[in-house]
Amino acid sequence: MKGQDRLERIVEFIRGHNLVTVEQLVEFIGSSPATIRRDLIKLDNVGTISRVHGGVVFNRPITSQPTTYEKLAINHAEKLSIAAQAAQLIRDGDAVVLDAGTTMMELARRITHLSLRVITVDLHIALFLSAFKNIEVSIIGGRIDDSSQSCTGPHGCLLLQSVYPDVAFMSCNSWSLEKGVTTPTEDKAKLKQSVIANARQKILLADSGKYHAWSLYSVAPLAAFSTIITDNHLPADIASGLRAEGISLTTAEVEVPQG
Repeated sequence: MKGQDRLERIVEFIRGHNLVTVEQLVEFIGSSPATIRRDLIKLDNVGTISRVHGGVVFNRPITSQPTTYEKLAINHAEKLSIAAQAAQLIRDGDAVVLDAGTTMMELARRITHLSLRVITVDLHIALFLSAFKNIEVSIIGGRIDDSSQSCTGPHGCLLLQSVYPDVAFMSCNSWSLEKGVTTPTEDKAKLKQSVIANARQKILLADSGKYHAWSLYSVAPLAAFSTIITDNHLPADIASGLRAEGISLTTAEVEVPQG
């Protein structure tokens, strides 16, 4: 096989997987380990892939914030399972901070039976929970982000930094062991840092499809969280690698739709 054809097949294989090992590529391409390693160095040098602990990944930078409506249909079963697992961490009487996003909305739907004080950055969540008399709802205020219909800016950061909740839940569009949680804008990074600033428990909700993606601005390393809740579609070797680094990781079982 010609070198360029081999490179194109390698890229397509990596593009379709979360994490690929040299051994998998040797089996798929049919070339020697030495040849595959030389090809991976070439692809790494031009920025097509990144070599990480355990193998290589396709570079997936996220340069803008997806809208709420764009996210609704993505990994929906995974989000439901993550939200159900997260709801088990909330107790009656807790003070809770909820970040913005579709997974957070699914979590909000599962806590309406509890007596809670909830602070949220998300307009949809605030309106939904305000219908339940047993839940005291506060929204942080500030400028409204038109992609996520959530609040952003220094006003909300100051409020979040002045409270000490029992548990805070952060959402994300990208996460990895190497880069931690990242986000496309500086404002979002500062807000997310404020979401978990003083919480007794800091919980990251992150579906497996967002692993190894990244954005420009750093929010926090994975070690900053009390636990990370993802779904069981995260490859077992990645989950094991995270736990080996001391990361507390919970994998929620994704329910298979009945059809």
